[in-house]
Amino acid sequence: MNTSPALATLACPHCQQNTTWLNNPSRPFCSERCKLIDLGAWANEDYTIPVEPTPNDFLTEDDEYKNTP
Repeated sequence: MNTSPALATLACPHCQQNTTWLNNPSRPFCSERCKLIDLGAWANEDYTIPVEPTPNDFLTEDDEYKNTP
């Protein structure tokens, strides 16, 4: 891989096709299609960011209503 910013290439996160960073409006993706597929996966909740549950995650709506002033 060339590390020169002007010639930098990388693999598309979706299809792994090599693509350039500069002059690429869809970066880091190789195309608008791959960009939209990835966005759809996030919207469909195919990807998640792991978090530690908090005690409030286990409250029901009734519990929340009882604890409001």
